[in-house]
Amino acid sequence: MINNGMSCPRLAWSSCRLGGCEEVPYILVASTGCLISGESMASWWGYKLDTLKIGEMCQSSESSMRLTTYGLAELRIEGDGNCQFRALADQLYHNPDYHKYVRKQIVKQLKHNQKLYEGYVPMEYKPYLKMMKRSGEWGDHVTLQAAADRFEAKVCLLTSFKNTCYVEILPKSGNFSREVWLSFWSEVHYNSLYEVGDVPTRVPRKKYWLF
Repeated sequence: MINNGMSCPRLAWSSCRLGGCEEVPYILVASTGCLISGESMASWWGYKLDTLKIGEMCQSSESSMRLTTYGLAELRIEGDGNCQFRALADQLYHNPDYHKYVRKQIVKQLKHNQKLYEGYVPMEYKPYLKMMKRSGEWGDHVTLQAAADRFEAKVCLLTSFKNTCYVEILPKSGNFSREVWLSFWSEVHYNSLYEVGDVPTRVPRKKYWLF
């Protein structure tokens, strides 16, 4: 479990779904002390609203500085469309190749708890489930929440965004038995995070994003 004395204070519950705001179990914390707005979060997770501009994203050097600040280093994950699930599998089972099992468990969580998640899916729910079953389909904010719920884990994201560099996603129950640490690069890619010096010597079999 990563600590490093860098845990951020819990500032607020804040998020938004399209068409109206309401409380959801995403705790958004920035090291700058700023919370991301509901609209910015929706844009960040792929809704493509005008509130998020390319110019607001962090440069690679800034992101590297954040990793250094938290005392973390990345295990680079293959960029084959499964990176979220591979990074989760690495954190949960110490093997990115378990990504198919992780995806299956997340889809099962989504399928059996439709009422919990359907309000945050920007399309019809059944086609969304069918889409998420496919290997290579990108994960999103809903699959991360489902992962937190299914595996009773606090998902900690270190992002490359300028004003929101750290995000926590808690299980809806509020209880967690483990933490998983991921880096999230500008709506493009996830890597698995470890304390500096503890990164496993695994070599991806396919190409990874060079961030």
